[in-house]
Amino acid sequence: MGALTSNRKRGDECLSLNSAHPSPYSQNFQISKRPRFSYVKQIPDRPIVSSNSVASRVSRYPDIKPPLTRVHAPCRTGKFGFFSNREDSSPQARGVHEKERSGVIMGSVLSFHLEKAKSRALDTFRYLNKGKEVIELDEEVETDRVSEDSSIEEVLAIEEDDRERPSVVDYVQELDTKMVDCGPQGTQPSASSVVSDLTTLTNGPFKVDSAGKMLDSLSLNREVEVPSVVVYKQLLESVERRTPKLEHLHSQIEFNVSKLSLLESLRPQKKPVKVVPDEPFVALRKEEMAEVEQAFSSANRRRVLVTHENSNIEITGEMLQCLRPRAWLNDEVINVYFELLKEREKREPQNFLKCHFFNTFFYKKLIGGKSNYDYKSVRRWTTQKKLGYSLIDCDKIFVPIHKEIHWCLAVINKAEEKLQYLDSLKGRDTQVMNRLAKYYVDEVKDKCGKDINLSSWKLEYVEDLPEQENGFDCGVFMIKYADFYSRGLDLCFKQEHMPYFRLRTAKEILKLRAD
Repeated sequence: MGALTSNRKRGDECLSLNSAHPSPYSQNFQISKRPRFSYVKQIPDRPIVSSNSVASRVSRYPDIKPPLTRVHAPCRTGKFGFFSNREDSSPQARGVHEKERSGVIMGSVLSFHLEKAKSRALDTFRYLNKGKEVIELDEEVETDRVSEDSSIEEVLAIEEDDRERPSVVDYVQELDTKMVDCGPQGTQPSASSVVSDLTTLTNGPFKVDSAGKMLDSLSLNREVEVPSVVVYKQLLESVERRTPKLEHLHSQIEFNVSKLSLLESLRPQKKPVKVVPDEPFVALRKEEMAEVEQAFSSANRRRVLVTHENSNIEITGEMLQCLRPRAWLNDEVINVYFELLKEREKREPQNFLKCHFFNTFFYKKLIGGKSNYDYKSVRRWTTQKKLGYSLIDCDKIFVPIHKEIHWCLAVINKAEEKLQYLDSLKGRDTQVMNRLAKYYVDEVKDKCGKDINLSSWKLEYVEDLPEQENGFDCGVFMIKYADFYSRGLDLCFKQEHMPYFRLRTAKEILKLRAD
């Protein structure tokens, strides 16, 4: 059993003179033959037992045992800062636990959680008192302890102003009576009834500082049955409120998607990475370099180094020196190099386009005469007997254009149906394009008897091409334009490659000696 105190000290009715009487277990204690009288405050209607009674005389000679100190039972702090004792063996608590087990057996999940919540609330109210603290003592300790003064019998009186309060168990039983019998077809209590009962409990004699704390501590089943029609209406209202926002977001998404597609269409497409072939840039070997240097020597100036049989062109040492750095290319070297490009195509037709290369005198002959155009003067240059093929069968026709001190290249591109003009200085000449277009129409009519119309062909002045950065490499740029176009390659070289191209051209011309 326990005693209630406000300041952890005994009341006036409990052994007020303990300190004046020594303990019977101390060494200096002597049993007095005279009875001692206690100055305990007499409480009305409470008889005081005489010290000469048999009980008092027997209690003077107890069994010697070590003194036992007052022990406070451990109090666990529950929810909301209240003290709770889970190991409550009172009949009321045992009855609540039995009802919990019965609720589980009955199969009612809601009643089980309700009983669990009530038990927690009861544990909280059990130790809730105004300004007082609960001290629990073991029953064995209470029974074994005797008063320090064996001649005085301790008597505890209950305060007169403490009235008997109703037990919390009574409220539990009252709630139990309101619970519907949960049989196989029984009905479960509604959440509103449970809340009203708990509200009565909190507002009754067992008041707490905050009723919300108690309600939060209740572990009621959250899945409370709600009419399906109400839920449906709430969901429908929520959907109707969100529908305009979703439609607005959908329209914004469509607008942004269309805007993105428009911007992507306006963005310039990235050109594919050009793969530069190795063959046009193969470095010369040491013996090839030595052969070219020997051909450039002054000892070979008047000596004929190479004779091309098909064109009957002779290349002397002096002519070949135009391939040295800072020199202008002459007609003989350009014409021989174009003959070599045509022979290369005949040897490997699978690796090169079918092309025809006019020499440097063709365009001058074409624009001779009074009207600056004379097809008859060049009509016999392209006979089937002389060429072995017809110009109409060629994919590209290359025409070198010489303008006094500058070389350019014009291309009749049948494969792509356009006329191209390539100038290393980014120049343009519409007269060249018009004369060549007229020549091609006359050539097809003369050799094939067909009238063709080139009005649908495109006139292209190539802008994306390597540019000349000095005043003497225009001839080298012109022959390399023809070289790369006949391979079907883009013009993937620069000004810095010109010294190499000069040496390589000389090496290819000198190769005719070995053949």
